[in-house]
Amino acid sequence: MVNLRWTSALLGCALPALAQPSYVSHPDRTAAVKEAFQRSWDGYFQYAFPNDTLRPISKTYENDRNGWGASAVDAISTALVMGNQDVINQIVDHIQTINFQATAPESTNVSVFETTIRYLAGLLSAYDFLTGPLKQYAKDQASIDKILAQAVSLADVLSVTFNTPSGIPINTLNYGNGGYQVGGDTTNGLATIGTLVLEWTHLSDITGNDTYAKLSQAAEEYLLNVKNPDVGEPFPGLLGTDVNVTDGTFTDSSGGWNGGTDSYYEYLIKMYVYDQDRFGLYKDRWIAAVDSSIKYLASHPTSRPELTFLAAYDGPNQLSFVSTHLACFDGGNFILGGLTLDNDQYKQFGLDLVEACHETYVATVTGIGPEVFNWQDSNLPANASNNSPPPNDSANFYNTAGFWIPSGGGSYVLRPEVIESFYYAYRATGDTKYQDWAWEAFLNINATCSAGVGFSSIDDVNVAGGGGFDDFQESFWFAEVLKYSYLIQADDAEWQINAAHDNTWVFNTEAHPFQVKGKPI
Repeated sequence: MVNLRWTSALLGCALPALAQPSYVSHPDRTAAVKEAFQRSWDGYFQYAFPNDTLRPISKTYENDRNGWGASAVDAISTALVMGNQDVINQIVDHIQTINFQATAPESTNVSVFETTIRYLAGLLSAYDFLTGPLKQYAKDQASIDKILAQAVSLADVLSVTFNTPSGIPINTLNYGNGGYQVGGDTTNGLATIGTLVLEWTHLSDITGNDTYAKLSQAAEEYLLNVKNPDVGEPFPGLLGTDVNVTDGTFTDSSGGWNGGTDSYYEYLIKMYVYDQDRFGLYKDRWIAAVDSSIKYLASHPTSRPELTFLAAYDGPNQLSFVSTHLACFDGGNFILGGLTLDNDQYKQFGLDLVEACHETYVATVTGIGPEVFNWQDSNLPANASNNSPPPNDSANFYNTAGFWIPSGGGSYVLRPEVIESFYYAYRATGDTKYQDWAWEAFLNINATCSAGVGFSSIDDVNVAGGGGFDDFQESFWFAEVLKYSYLIQADDAEWQINAAHDNTWVFNTEAHPFQVKGKPI
């Protein structure tokens, strides 16, 4: 299937970079986002700290991320860009006390992936800010040094998972009987292998110890150079999901830009942003992946053919017309790649993806997008086995919206990806409609998800009031939703993404900003 508006030939040409757009700040909007951050933090600090996650309705907590204070560490870079000195101090004090050598008794299974993107990245971002442009918020040098020491301590704990025949890490580390044991997993996933390299490389660059970079980059090699492409690379640059940790071969041909595979593609271009001298191959692999995505995965709903989504796949001959809130980061990633490579076609395709994901918000009762959505592809025959129409009870909704929400797919768990892509679209274009879209999304989330002493996941975005609360305030609510909602409305700053190919900061998948290599602070 080919999207006729976009071809590899078109995408091969690089266009001259456009002039830097002008940006508009909205102090009233940033104040409102700061208030939501403070309200979320106060509830967490009173009822959950120093544990991981607030349950805002029952006013208690859950240690879902090993009991090291996930919400606190995930919140620090947002507190820093907001200039919230009191919260910064509280988190920095907490970081000094974390014992990564043990977990909470009820949370003994450590995810290398989740721990890297939330904890390790939060520590490294805080270090970059507090030794650089936001050093006015540092308490003293000793506390900054301790942040870096804690990052090293954590990476040392996790590094044992790379001790496999292939060097591909096992994602599970189990704590018990006073120590850690590597899990018995035989495979690891594309995203959970491919979303370590930015954080671990940055740690090596800060410390001068190349151990961490070598471990993560050796594992990444199996993704950059697929050993069994007949299985693992069904389209050029687009890979399967699971990799054998013994020999590095792929065990399936399914994938796309959804959860489980998504941030591998995200990090390919971000590694090139981070260091264009070292990571040219990552850029080349990103180009291959996005060219194939545009050629083979771009899909337009029968009821709204002007919309563009990316399909999933199970091998080269079986597309699935399903996407997720998680996948809606894709527009922002295409835009970042277009800016970095001075390629206006990539940027425009990313803007098209952003437009479609915006429609998943405006179509629902709450004005918030669902966790999962489907559509019927307009290019395939209507009777194709993989191209079913919507269920009868969703037909009217599909005719208007261009997608439908499958049974059980209507939840919203405080995810950031749609607002994230609004952010990149605004920073690329300066078009204030993206600020307005982000503001509308924030207002709807604030109205629907406010619960108890904070914010909660909801059950159904297409029911008034959200259909019920899950009583859970995810740590990435602090790290991502509130950060992107703030930055898109805020004054320009050096850590903001700019519409050029030489950004001096890059955001990890949890929205923690890192200083890029070779760009002095």
